[in-house]
Amino acid sequence: MKPLQMEIDSIIINAIKEDINYIDVTTDYLISDDSISTANYVSKDSGILCGIDIALRVFTLLDTETKFDIKLNDGDKVEKGDIIATITGKTKVLLKGERTALNLLQHLSGIATMTNRLVKLTEGTNATIADTRKTLPGLRSLQKYAVTVGGGRNHRFNLSDCAMLKDTHLDAYGSITNAVNALREKLGHTIMIEVETGDLDEVKEALSAGADIIMLDNMDIETMSKAVKLVSGKAKLEASGNVTEETIVSIAKTGVDIISVGAITHSVKAFDISMKMR
Repeated sequence: MKPLQMEIDSIIINAIKEDINYIDVTTDYLISDDSISTANYVSKDSGILCGIDIALRVFTLLDTETKFDIKLNDGDKVEKGDIIATITGKTKVLLKGERTALNLLQHLSGIATMTNRLVKLTEGTNATIADTRKTLPGLRSLQKYAVTVGGGRNHRFNLSDCAMLKDTHLDAYGSITNAVNALREKLGHTIMIEVETGDLDEVKEALSAGADIIMLDNMDIETMSKAVKLVSGKAKLEASGNVTEETIVSIAKTGVDIISVGAITHSVKAFDISMKMR
């Protein structure tokens, strides 16, 4: 689901302030105030579009009279050479907002495209593709939105959503069983507990302790398959670590419920889109 408009606007305003400290010394000294131009957003790659409304919002925040003709929407398949949208407005506004808008559109479309590629690879299996908290500071809500546009699902948004016992927590506290029991005494009834495990013994302990979700962290295919049989649907199983396009099909075929992929937000390639003045 797309973030609230006020959150989107806050992200955009901060980005514009970062890019324009006081004036645009090129545009403001070169272009007249009454100059009007039209520009096309043109795709230079093939994939899934995401963030077109967010990108165009950059221009309306700079000038409410900017007009758009949107030809493709979020979630649409885009081919190289497609015109995504046409923008008409003050030339100064188009030039000042160009980079901020493209940065957002290219990044979010890159996330949606990569996510969709992984979703397609795992079709026909039980696994869903999920993101992680490995997001860029300040952009988490937009990045997680892009994951859903690509057909993936969102993991927890922040540390308040789910109690996840990672190896660092267990090292600090002690055993899986003791940690799960301690959390159960204090957590509200709506919060689930996830436990990160590294081998089958830890999977057994997490299951016995009553974990809602068990993460299979950096396990090989054989061990994951054994974990699926061991758990037998008594808890959700999440595969995590070393997930690539080359390994994801084998991981999905083990029968895990979720495959979390940090790369779809922290290492994604920007989708190539350009703004061409007419």
